[in-house]
Amino acid sequence: MITTATLVACGVGPTQARTFAVPLALACERFRINTRHRIAGFLGQYLVETDNLTALEESLYYRKPERIALVFQRLAHRGNQELVKLTRNPHALGNAAYAGVNGNGDEASGDGWRYRGRGLPHLTGRGNYAAAAAGLGRPYVESPELVALPPDACLAGAWYWSANGCNPLADTSQWDAITRVVNGPGMMKRDERRSLTDDLLQVLP
Repeated sequence: MITTATLVACGVGPTQARTFAVPLALACERFRINTRHRIAGFLGQYLVETDNLTALEESLYYRKPERIALVFQRLAHRGNQELVKLTRNPHALGNAAYAGVNGNGDEASGDGWRYRGRGLPHLTGRGNYAAAAAGLGRPYVESPELVALPPDACLAGAWYWSANGCNPLADTSQWDAITRVVNGPGMMKRDERRSLTDDLLQVLP
């Protein structure tokens, strides 16, 4: 049910739509994302998450310390001078923001930057990369950059969706619960995700 035309109708640019239509369809088939509700929920989440399939890798480039403190609340306790050092410094910010979480080592390990958000669900942390690698038989721990490439981005997205029980949630239209799974407790762009999912339910056959 996922075609180039479907993606374009959802606001995806033609080039991205042509690039992603086949890998998305294959990944969804593999993980039984194969009904109107499941596909609508899947695309409704991941098209928002990746800005219509254009942002497959977290940049971590921030200009203002206040914004860093707002987005990465675990860093908010650091003084302004420390946060200023993380502005315009994506490597340092990634290592600080993600140190010791999701299976990462400490700040000096470099895991925070190495295993920053990539792919459709913005897979984050060594532990999540390792789980996806085990689930898909792919070398994501050794080569995390693969997750930002279209075939693996789609595979990782479909795996994450399935592994976290999103198919049954979609079957019963629990869109907010899916947003919590995909985006976390922040529920960022909740209304946008729901609106796009509703639109997709109208256009999918």
